[in-house]
Amino acid sequence: MDAKAFLFDLDGVLTNTARYHFLAWKQLCSRLGLNFYQEDNHRLLGVSRLRSLEIILELNGCASKYDEKQKALLADEKNKTYVSMIKKITPDDLLPGVSEFLMQARSINIRLAVASASRNARSVLERLQILDNFDYVADAANITHPKPHPEIFLDCSRALEINPLYCIGFEDAQAGIEAIHSAGMFSVGIGVSVTSVAPDLALNSTNQLSYKSLSNSYSLWLKQREAKKA
Repeated sequence: MDAKAFLFDLDGVLTNTARYHFLAWKQLCSRLGLNFYQEDNHRLLGVSRLRSLEIILELNGCASKYDEKQKALLADEKNKTYVSMIKKITPDDLLPGVSEFLMQARSINIRLAVASASRNARSVLERLQILDNFDYVADAANITHPKPHPEIFLDCSRALEINPLYCIGFEDAQAGIEAIHSAGMFSVGIGVSVTSVAPDLALNSTNQLSYKSLSNSYSLWLKQREAKKA
């Protein structure tokens, strides 16, 4: 394989913190008298905290009720609730197959990075006890454009000093797959509900992460890319 870096989203790829996000948003919505259901939570995958709040307000028809300062305070309130909840995370919360896949990648000198919209990514990685596996963790506070914009994936490739063509992105959300493609990278989708662009390699779960199948798919993709340039 000619790939030199693997770039991972966090939630739904390395671990599953979606339930904590849901419970934290649900608690905020209950206080505000807003509706928020489990199916609504799927619309927030890969989306920034502030944009997630805006989606919830839009769903409730009250987006104009809150100004930017109020929305920032509400998003911060949700985050404080979420941070208190994720203190329960342990290495047992790693998704199946992830630990083995990371170790295999490290053994063949693949650079590893986390491209997550979560400002709590580093804290979660510490609790999962896998932070030391990564060469770089993107700082969501410094990312201007949320997915599907490619900024966060390009930020990782720049930090690792690796051409996007030799980076592979792992995502569980449609917005993330679009971001990876926009960055000019090969995409691996984990249980993605495709509504636009399909991942280059689609898996149902992290249990299916396989270096061999990934290598074969990526090598074919790379040859096609290089042929187009020739």
